[in-house]
Amino acid sequence: MRYEAPNTLDQAVALLAAELGEARVLAGGTDLLVQMRTDVIDPVLLVDIKGIAETRQIREEAGGFRIGAAVTGAELKEYPRLGSVWPGVVEAANLIGSTQIQGRATMGGNLCNGSPAADSVPALIAAGARASIVGPQGRRDVAVEDVMLAPRKLSLAKGEIVASFLLPAKPPRTGDAYLRFIPRTEMDIAVVGCGICLTLDARGACTAARVSLGAVAERPLLVAEAARVLTGNEALPVLLQKLDAAARAACRPIDDKRGTKDYRIKVAGVLARRAAQIAYQRARES
Repeated sequence: MRYEAPNTLDQAVALLAAELGEARVLAGGTDLLVQMRTDVIDPVLLVDIKGIAETRQIREEAGGFRIGAAVTGAELKEYPRLGSVWPGVVEAANLIGSTQIQGRATMGGNLCNGSPAADSVPALIAAGARASIVGPQGRRDVAVEDVMLAPRKLSLAKGEIVASFLLPAKPPRTGDAYLRFIPRTEMDIAVVGCGICLTLDARGACTAARVSLGAVAERPLLVAEAARVLTGNEALPVLLQKLDAAARAACRPIDDKRGTKDYRIKVAGVLARRAAQIAYQRARES
Protein backbone atom coordinates (compact mmCIF):
# COMPACT_ATOMS: atom_id res chain seq x y z
CA MET A 1 0.00 0.00 0.00
CA ARG A 2 1.14 3.52 -0.82
CA TYR A 3 0.52 6.38 1.64
CA GLU A 4 0.40 9.99 0.42
CA ALA A 5 -0.17 13.18 2.43
CA PRO A 6 -0.71 16.03 -0.06
CA ASN A 7 -0.80 19.69 0.98
CA THR A 8 -3.45 20.84 -1.50
CA LEU A 9 -6.77 19.59 -2.78
CA ASP A 10 -5.44 19.67 -6.34
CA GLN A 11 -2.65 17.28 -5.36
CA ALA A 12 -5.09 14.97 -3.58
CA VAL A 13 -7.46 14.91 -6.54
CA ALA A 14 -4.61 14.18 -8.95
CA LEU A 15 -3.43 11.24 -6.83
CA LEU A 16 -6.90 9.72 -6.60
CA ALA A 17 -7.72 10.27 -10.26
CA ALA A 18 -4.47 8.69 -11.47
CA GLU A 19 -4.66 5.56 -9.33
CA LEU A 20 -5.92 2.53 -11.28
CA GLY A 21 -6.42 0.38 -8.19
CA GLU A 22 -8.56 0.96 -5.11
CA ALA A 23 -7.82 4.32 -3.48
CA ARG A 24 -9.23 5.67 -0.22
CA VAL A 25 -9.24 9.04 1.51
CA LEU A 26 -8.06 9.22 5.13
CA ALA A 27 -9.68 11.94 7.25
CA GLY A 28 -10.00 10.63 10.82
CA GLY A 29 -9.56 6.96 10.00
CA THR A 30 -11.80 5.66 12.78
CA ASP A 31 -13.79 3.53 10.32
CA LEU A 32 -11.26 3.18 7.51
CA LEU A 33 -8.40 1.76 9.57
CA VAL A 34 -10.68 -0.77 11.26
CA GLN A 35 -11.94 -1.93 7.86
CA MET A 36 -8.35 -2.28 6.63
CA ARG A 37 -7.26 -4.28 9.69
CA THR A 38 -10.19 -6.66 9.32
CA ASP A 39 -9.59 -7.06 5.57
CA VAL A 40 -12.94 -5.56 4.61
CA ILE A 41 -11.01 -3.32 2.21
CA ASP A 42 -7.45 -3.44 0.91
CA PRO A 43 -6.60 -0.15 -0.84
CA VAL A 44 -3.42 0.26 -2.84
CA LEU A 45 -3.42 4.01 -2.18
CA LEU A 46 -4.27 5.93 0.97
CA VAL A 47 -4.55 9.74 0.60
CA ASP A 48 -4.38 11.57 3.93
CA ILE A 49 -6.18 14.93 3.64
CA LYS A 50 -5.44 16.24 7.14
CA GLY A 51 -2.59 18.41 5.84
CA ILE A 52 -4.90 20.34 3.50
CA ALA A 53 -5.92 23.66 5.04
CA GLU A 54 -9.53 23.78 3.79
CA THR A 55 -10.32 20.37 5.25
CA ARG A 56 -9.12 21.39 8.73
CA GLN A 57 -10.78 24.78 9.21
CA ILE A 58 -13.99 26.14 10.69
CA ARG A 59 -14.85 29.62 9.51
CA GLU A 60 -17.91 31.81 9.25
CA GLU A 61 -19.10 32.30 5.69
CA ALA A 62 -22.22 33.89 4.15
CA GLY A 63 -23.80 34.15 7.59
CA GLY A 64 -23.25 30.42 8.17
CA PHE A 65 -20.29 28.14 8.82
CA ARG A 66 -17.81 26.41 6.51
CA ILE A 67 -16.57 23.23 8.21
CA GLY A 68 -13.68 21.26 6.78
CA ALA A 69 -14.30 17.58 6.09
CA ALA A 70 -11.38 16.59 8.35
CA VAL A 71 -12.42 18.74 11.34
CA THR A 72 -12.93 16.43 14.31
CA GLY A 73 -15.97 16.15 16.52
CA ALA A 74 -13.93 17.41 19.47
CA GLU A 75 -12.94 20.52 17.50
CA LEU A 76 -16.56 21.19 16.60
CA LYS A 77 -17.46 21.14 20.29
CA GLU A 78 -14.63 23.57 21.06
CA TYR A 79 -15.94 26.18 18.58
CA PRO A 80 -18.47 27.89 20.89
CA ARG A 81 -20.45 29.95 18.37
CA LEU A 82 -21.12 26.94 16.16
CA GLY A 83 -22.65 25.03 19.05
CA SER A 84 -24.88 27.95 19.99
CA VAL A 85 -26.18 28.36 16.42
CA TRP A 86 -26.42 24.71 15.28
CA PRO A 87 -26.47 22.65 18.53
CA GLY A 88 -28.08 19.63 16.88
CA VAL A 89 -25.24 19.27 14.39
CA VAL A 90 -22.55 19.51 17.07
CA GLU A 91 -24.40 17.10 19.37
CA ALA A 92 -24.77 14.57 16.54
CA ALA A 93 -21.07 14.70 15.67
CA ASN A 94 -20.20 14.12 19.31
CA LEU A 95 -22.25 10.96 19.51
CA ILE A 96 -19.75 9.22 17.23
CA GLY A 97 -17.80 6.80 19.41
CA SER A 98 -16.02 7.57 22.66
CA THR A 99 -14.30 10.75 23.79
CA GLN A 100 -11.06 9.38 22.33
CA ILE A 101 -12.73 8.59 19.00
CA GLN A 102 -14.21 12.10 18.86
CA GLY A 103 -10.66 13.45 18.87
CA ARG A 104 -10.20 11.78 15.48
CA ALA A 105 -13.61 11.16 13.91
CA THR A 106 -14.83 13.65 11.31
CA MET A 107 -18.13 14.50 9.64
CA GLY A 108 -16.50 14.02 6.25
CA GLY A 109 -15.50 10.48 7.15
CA ASN A 110 -18.85 9.79 8.79
CA LEU A 111 -20.63 10.71 5.54
CA CYS A 112 -18.20 9.06 3.13
CA ASN A 113 -18.06 5.82 5.10
CA GLY A 114 -21.47 5.28 3.53
CA SER A 115 -23.35 3.95 6.56
CA PRO A 116 -27.10 4.62 6.68
CA ALA A 117 -26.74 4.79 10.48
CA ALA A 118 -24.16 7.63 10.48
CA ASP A 119 -25.05 10.01 13.31
CA SER A 120 -23.90 13.33 11.89
CA VAL A 121 -25.62 12.92 8.51
CA PRO A 122 -29.30 13.32 9.51
CA ALA A 123 -28.36 16.40 11.55
CA LEU A 124 -26.54 17.93 8.56
CA ILE A 125 -29.49 17.13 6.29
CA ALA A 126 -31.98 18.69 8.71
CA ALA A 127 -29.84 21.83 8.86
CA GLY A 128 -29.82 22.11 5.07
CA ALA A 129 -26.05 21.64 4.82
CA ARG A 130 -24.30 21.33 1.47
CA ALA A 131 -21.11 19.40 0.73
CA SER A 132 -18.37 21.06 -1.33
CA ILE A 133 -16.93 18.37 -3.60
CA VAL A 134 -13.63 18.86 -5.45
CA GLY A 135 -12.57 16.66 -8.36
CA PRO A 136 -10.88 16.54 -11.76
CA GLN A 137 -13.71 18.60 -13.28
CA GLY A 138 -13.54 21.31 -10.63
CA ARG A 139 -15.75 22.05 -7.64
CA ARG A 140 -19.46 21.41 -7.16
CA ASP A 141 -21.84 21.86 -4.24
CA VAL A 142 -24.28 19.07 -3.42
CA ALA A 143 -27.00 18.80 -0.78
CA VAL A 144 -25.79 16.37 1.87
CA GLU A 145 -28.85 14.16 1.34
CA ASP A 146 -27.69 13.55 -2.25
CA VAL A 147 -24.17 12.35 -1.42
CA MET A 148 -24.95 8.86 -0.10
CA LEU A 149 -26.85 6.57 -2.47
CA ALA A 150 -26.80 3.24 -0.65
CA PRO A 151 -24.62 1.41 1.90
CA ARG A 152 -20.96 2.07 0.98
CA LYS A 153 -22.06 3.78 -2.25
CA LEU A 154 -21.65 7.52 -2.84
CA SER A 155 -22.46 9.88 -5.68
CA LEU A 156 -18.76 10.83 -5.99
CA ALA A 157 -16.98 10.34 -9.30
CA LYS A 158 -13.42 8.99 -9.51
CA GLY A 159 -10.97 11.48 -8.05
CA GLU A 160 -13.60 13.49 -6.16
CA ILE A 161 -13.24 14.43 -2.49
CA VAL A 162 -15.68 15.99 -0.02
CA ALA A 163 -13.62 18.99 1.05
CA SER A 164 -16.00 20.83 3.38
CA PHE A 165 -19.58 21.43 4.46
CA LEU A 166 -21.50 24.70 4.43
CA LEU A 167 -24.06 25.13 7.18
CA PRO A 168 -26.35 27.94 5.99
CA ALA A 169 -27.20 31.11 7.86
CA LYS A 170 -29.80 30.17 10.45
CA PRO A 171 -33.07 32.10 10.05
CA PRO A 172 -34.48 33.88 13.11
CA ARG A 173 -36.53 31.70 15.50
CA THR A 174 -35.00 28.50 14.17
CA GLY A 175 -33.90 25.48 16.22
CA ASP A 176 -32.41 22.10 15.41
CA ALA A 177 -32.01 18.83 17.28
CA TYR A 178 -30.73 15.29 16.77
CA LEU A 179 -31.66 12.19 18.73
CA ARG A 180 -30.77 8.55 18.28
CA PHE A 181 -31.64 5.25 19.91
CA ILE A 182 -28.92 2.66 20.56
CA PRO A 183 -29.00 -0.71 22.38
CA ARG A 184 -26.37 0.36 24.91
CA THR A 185 -25.92 3.62 26.82
CA GLU A 186 -22.84 4.71 24.82
CA MET A 187 -20.64 3.86 21.84
CA ASP A 188 -23.02 1.89 19.65
CA ILE A 189 -24.52 2.18 16.19
CA ALA A 190 -27.91 3.86 15.87
CA VAL A 191 -31.00 1.70 15.61
CA VAL A 192 -32.73 4.89 14.49
CA GLY A 193 -31.53 8.49 14.26
CA CYS A 194 -33.60 11.62 13.68
CA GLY A 195 -32.57 15.19 12.89
CA ILE A 196 -35.13 18.02 12.81
CA CYS A 197 -34.89 21.75 12.12
CA LEU A 198 -37.86 24.09 12.67
CA THR A 199 -38.50 27.79 11.98
CA LEU A 200 -41.29 29.56 13.87
CA ASP A 201 -43.16 32.79 13.25
CA ALA A 202 -43.83 35.41 15.92
CA ARG A 203 -46.93 33.50 17.08
CA GLY A 204 -44.94 30.30 17.58
CA ALA A 205 -46.37 28.51 14.54
CA CYS A 206 -43.98 26.43 12.43
CA THR A 207 -43.41 28.03 9.03
CA ALA A 208 -40.62 25.78 7.72
CA ALA A 209 -39.18 22.42 8.68
CA ARG A 210 -36.70 19.76 7.60
CA VAL A 211 -36.86 16.21 8.94
CA SER A 212 -34.24 13.53 8.36
CA LEU A 213 -34.17 9.91 9.47
CA GLY A 214 -31.16 7.59 9.70
CA ALA A 215 -30.82 3.80 9.94
CA VAL A 216 -34.34 3.18 8.60
CA ALA A 217 -33.51 2.85 4.89
CA GLU A 218 -30.60 2.20 2.53
CA ARG A 219 -29.51 5.83 3.02
CA PRO A 220 -30.34 8.71 5.39
CA LEU A 221 -33.67 10.18 4.35
CA LEU A 222 -35.00 13.71 3.93
CA VAL A 223 -38.68 13.21 4.75
CA ALA A 224 -40.66 15.91 2.96
CA GLU A 225 -44.06 14.69 4.17
CA ALA A 226 -42.94 14.82 7.80
CA ALA A 227 -41.78 18.40 7.29
CA ARG A 228 -45.05 19.30 5.60
CA VAL A 229 -47.26 18.14 8.47
CA LEU A 230 -45.25 20.24 10.94
CA THR A 231 -46.17 23.41 9.08
CA GLY A 232 -49.89 22.89 9.62
CA ASN A 233 -52.10 25.16 11.74
CA GLU A 234 -53.12 22.60 14.37
CA ALA A 235 -51.97 22.63 17.98
CA LEU A 236 -48.51 21.19 18.64
CA PRO A 237 -49.77 17.86 20.10
CA VAL A 238 -51.79 17.23 16.92
CA LEU A 239 -48.83 18.14 14.72
CA LEU A 240 -46.60 15.76 16.67
CA GLN A 241 -49.07 12.91 16.18
CA LYS A 242 -49.07 13.58 12.43
CA LEU A 243 -45.27 13.80 12.47
CA ASP A 244 -45.09 10.41 14.19
CA ALA A 245 -47.24 8.85 11.46
CA ALA A 246 -45.33 10.52 8.62
CA ALA A 247 -41.98 9.43 10.03
CA ARG A 248 -43.15 5.83 10.35
CA ALA A 249 -44.56 5.85 6.82
CA ALA A 250 -41.19 6.93 5.38
CA CYS A 251 -39.27 4.01 6.91
CA ARG A 252 -38.09 1.03 4.88
CA PRO A 253 -35.70 -0.66 7.34
CA ILE A 254 -34.14 -4.09 7.58
CA ASP A 255 -34.17 -6.64 10.38
CA ASP A 256 -30.80 -7.08 12.06
CA LYS A 257 -29.32 -7.84 15.48
CA ARG A 258 -30.03 -4.28 16.67
CA GLY A 259 -33.72 -4.26 15.90
CA THR A 260 -36.57 -5.60 13.83
CA LYS A 261 -38.29 -3.68 11.05
CA ASP A 262 -41.38 -3.08 13.19
CA TYR A 263 -39.31 -1.91 16.14
CA ARG A 264 -37.33 0.55 14.02
CA ILE A 265 -40.51 1.96 12.50
CA LYS A 266 -42.05 2.52 15.94
CA VAL A 267 -38.89 4.12 17.32
CA ALA A 268 -38.66 6.46 14.32
CA GLY A 269 -42.02 7.98 15.20
CA VAL A 270 -41.09 8.37 18.87
CA LEU A 271 -37.72 9.99 18.12
CA ALA A 272 -39.28 12.35 15.57
CA ARG A 273 -41.74 13.63 18.15
CA ARG A 274 -39.06 14.07 20.80
CA ALA A 275 -36.57 15.76 18.46
CA ALA A 276 -39.29 18.11 17.21
CA GLN A 277 -40.10 19.16 20.75
CA ILE A 278 -36.44 19.97 21.45
CA ALA A 279 -36.09 21.86 18.16
CA TYR A 280 -39.32 23.74 18.86
CA GLN A 281 -38.11 24.85 22.30
CA ARG A 282 -34.75 25.94 20.89
CA ALA A 283 -36.49 27.92 18.15
CA ARG A 284 -38.64 29.70 20.75
CA GLU A 285 -35.54 30.59 22.75
CA SER A 286 -33.40 31.73 19.83
